[in-house]
Amino acid sequence: MSRKKLDNLGVSAFCESMAMMTQSGIQTDEAVSLLQSSHENASGLLESALHGMKESVDNGESLSAAMDKTGIFPDYAVKMIRAGETSGHLENILFRLSRYYADQKTISDKLRNAVTYPAAMLGLIIVVLTVMLTMVLPTFREVYEAMSGSLAASSYRYITWAYAFCWIALGVMVALALCLIAGIVLWKNGKRGVVESVLWKIPITAKLLESMGMFRFTGALGTFLASGEMQDEAVLNSIPMTDCAPVEEKLKAVVRSMDEGHGISQAAYEAELFEPLYGRMLLAGERSGNLESVLGRLTEHLEQNCTDLADRLAAVVDPLLSGVLMVTVGLSLLSVMLPLIGMMSSVG
Repeated sequence: MSRKKLDNLGVSAFCESMAMMTQSGIQTDEAVSLLQSSHENASGLLESALHGMKESVDNGESLSAAMDKTGIFPDYAVKMIRAGETSGHLENILFRLSRYYADQKTISDKLRNAVTYPAAMLGLIIVVLTVMLTMVLPTFREVYEAMSGSLAASSYRYITWAYAFCWIALGVMVALALCLIAGIVLWKNGKRGVVESVLWKIPITAKLLESMGMFRFTGALGTFLASGEMQDEAVLNSIPMTDCAPVEEKLKAVVRSMDEGHGISQAAYEAELFEPLYGRMLLAGERSGNLESVLGRLTEHLEQNCTDLADRLAAVVDPLLSGVLMVTVGLSLLSVMLPLIGMMSSVG
């Protein structure tokens, strides 16, 4: 069984293709066979798995069992498709999964961009400061020392300030770069909790993590309910999908309230799981029999909120780093140019 998982875009594309063929009345085994034949000459994770899936469904296994056997699909997708097969809502579940993983791809790309540009800016600042300290400032230092004999005993001592300022700025930037690299390494090596414990202490990143957890929860909850599961089971099965401890704590309060006999909307409203406006929408949706529709709208809102927060994070970090670069270089150059300006004034 392969340890590498199919990415969000690949899962979304697979689910959408299967959903469209299922909607057209094509049986599962025929749909898998058509996908396999259309990718027969292609190479890739999904393409190599489709051959094994075709053999599995031809032998009478279900789509979820065939997917599980390949080992490339997320456990959540396999579980939801199994629930869809059991409840007879496979087509609906496939379309929902396609949208869910497409949304996950969009948010992941936003977050990746929010990290990539600041990382590039940090690298640029470190390079510029290194050039200033190794090439620009030493040249001015040699010239001024040749003219005065000693910077400390002359009016050219401004250049020592430039050295100090650049060294301090370089130290701060290198420390930030090392923290960023350490965070990425820890995240990729399964130490996500360590990184998130730090991010939760920063207001804007804390809001982003919470919004992402809520987005994953509402998306999973809507899909579980669409598969025919009872509300309490749907909530319990959706909690692990949040991947966010503070959100999970709120959801546990919702579960306790539901155990006391409250409906999901009332329990969520009392636990302040959503903003009051959306909490009331959920209440109205459940009472009118449109709970799944309201959850879909909430999921779209939370997806947009995640995107907005990621954009806001980039909008704060990027100008800040650009400002540090401009101020550092500007003050350093001003420090080394002041003596030169004074000399030109004296000559004039």
